[in-house]
Amino acid sequence: MTQALHAQISQDIDLARWSWLESHAQRDAIVLVDPVLELVDVGVAIATDNTQIVQHWIAEQLLLKPTQKQIIEWDAQKVKEFQALIIQPYVLIQEIDPNK
Repeated sequence: MTQALHAQISQDIDLARWSWLESHAQRDAIVLVDPVLELVDVGVAIATDNTQIVQHWIAEQLLLKPTQKQIIEWDAQKVKEFQALIIQPYVLIQEIDPNK
């Protein structure tokens, strides 16, 4: 099942502009995923309720809620794009590395 879920979640990742994500930030549903993590792996861990690894990532500050400063910066850049993945009730986002 995990391989099938991994494949499905891989297909669900898309680009999203900040202007499309703002409403999710307003309801406190955005989770910022550190670039050292694979977005699909985080999605699978959350979808399968793997609390041990998710708690580890939170403790290591690899999964965070955006700061008010980040939100203000992103509000000024409405077209800023993120990798995004919806795993209800969360919207996982990851900043795109401009060097890739």
